[in-house]
Amino acid sequence: MEFRTPPISPLRQRMLEDMRMRKFQPHTQTGYIRAVLRLTHFLERAPDTATADDLRRFQVHLADDGATPSTINTTLSGLKFFFEVTVGHGDVMAKVAPVRLPQTLPVVLSREEVTRLLGAVTNLKHHTALSVAYGTGLRASEVIGLKVTDVDSGCATGGGWPTLRARS
Repeated sequence: MEFRTPPISPLRQRMLEDMRMRKFQPHTQTGYIRAVLRLTHFLERAPDTATADDLRRFQVHLADDGATPSTINTTLSGLKFFFEVTVGHGDVMAKVAPVRLPQTLPVVLSREEVTRLLGAVTNLKHHTALSVAYGTGLRASEVIGLKVTDVDSGCATGGGWPTLRARS
């Protein structure tokens, strides 16, 4: 039995080449191709024939279909690339606006919760890492990247506590 991959349309091939020339990550390329595919299914015709009104209706369709604001914005980014770069009709996207993402506040632990968290850790290295992360506001990846030379244990600021040196 012989398996054949379906032929790629010249328009899709051009978009793939445009993304490859710009060194887009494979995940981004997949998302952008998916965006154009969704538009194609919605229009039931070639995506490069879409009008500004078609794109407006498509955005309303996405919102009505329950797509998250993040999904809608990712889809619009893919279509913007398609129309501006691949097709050369950026004017079609001129009136399409991204969806505002809701602002969320970070979760802040109470003193009691921090005390319980640090009290539950039995490994000294883990306790130190969590204490440094909490006390300095560093991200986990930043704590992991710390070196002994980053700690200034002879510094008099902060009531004699060790401080972190800025890397140059």
